[in-house]
Amino acid sequence: MTSRSVVVKIGTSSVTDDDGNVAYDVLVNVAADVVALRGEGWSVVVVTSGAITAGWSEVGNARPRPRDAVTLQAVSAVGQPLLMHAWRNAFGEHGAAVGQVLLAPLDFSHRGQYLHARGTLQALATLNVVAIVNENDAVADEEIRFGDNDRLAALVANLVGASHLVLLTDTDGLLTADPRLDASATLIEEVTAFDADLVEAAGSSRSGVGSGGMASKLAAAHMATWSGVTTVIAPARSSHALRQALEGRPGFGTTFFPRSERLSARKSWIAFAVASQGSLTINEGALQALEHHGRSLLRVGVESHAGSFVEGDAVDVKGPDGATVAKGLVRVSAESFKDGEDVVVHRDDLVLLRRP
Repeated sequence: MTSRSVVVKIGTSSVTDDDGNVAYDVLVNVAADVVALRGEGWSVVVVTSGAITAGWSEVGNARPRPRDAVTLQAVSAVGQPLLMHAWRNAFGEHGAAVGQVLLAPLDFSHRGQYLHARGTLQALATLNVVAIVNENDAVADEEIRFGDNDRLAALVANLVGASHLVLLTDTDGLLTADPRLDASATLIEEVTAFDADLVEAAGSSRSGVGSGGMASKLAAAHMATWSGVTTVIAPARSSHALRQALEGRPGFGTTFFPRSERLSARKSWIAFAVASQGSLTINEGALQALEHHGRSLLRVGVESHAGSFVEGDAVDVKGPDGATVAKGLVRVSAESFKDGEDVVVHRDDLVLLRRP
């Protein structure tokens, strides 16, 4: 991707209207900004939600929305082509072609699949085609789904090396409190660090139709900023919302500034894309060696381990107080832990998750 590249995610409550139909006006608005930005040298990937809601509007006959995973997956299979047809028409009004990319967690957890997905997105960009990304809901295992497209968008931003992530939603941004409960809630315009107050300010899904909500957007912003990506949460239905978010217009949305030290693509993959298969609890000496001296984790520094991990799996590394301090790829299995090599996690495969 170029040095100016953005992943823009549009939530279900913005992609669809109150009846569950695709909100074509929002799609056209986003498409106009995407095409204009591409003309200015930006590389853009779109992450869309809304397949299940659009699908149920088509086949639900005004019945209550189902809750079981199997039916929801079937409904998403109905909604996905409706959604893509609408995106194709919206971009077609501006003379741009689109391509559908359906991703699942396994595309991120396996390094080979991860690089293959990156290659597909790069090839679409080379062909001057706008990639429209969604989770592969129709066949995803419920236990290993992303759960929301905010996290997916953050992973895609990391995947393509984006400079910006824009999460377009049905609120003005991150507010000081849930506006449904506190009428005095005001917009938080800039965030430079994550703390408990921010988590408390993030409420659940306002619309009830999406799987995310502000808490998932905050988590996505945290992931993205650790990967060096500037993140903006902004109102989708504002005119030229994407452009305004990228221009940093005062009072428009919430901007999360990235860490000064950007993780490498591989370490970002370890930190955020790979699911942990277990954990290691280390002693104080090992903690000091990791955080202050950049050392590898040795077997002598591990007090205990949990999980059924094998060599090459990701594990959480916990300090003496039980808090997760790092994540890495192990060089030994749980079964052979006592007899494995002395280096349990090499420093090249280790990501520190807090500042010492």
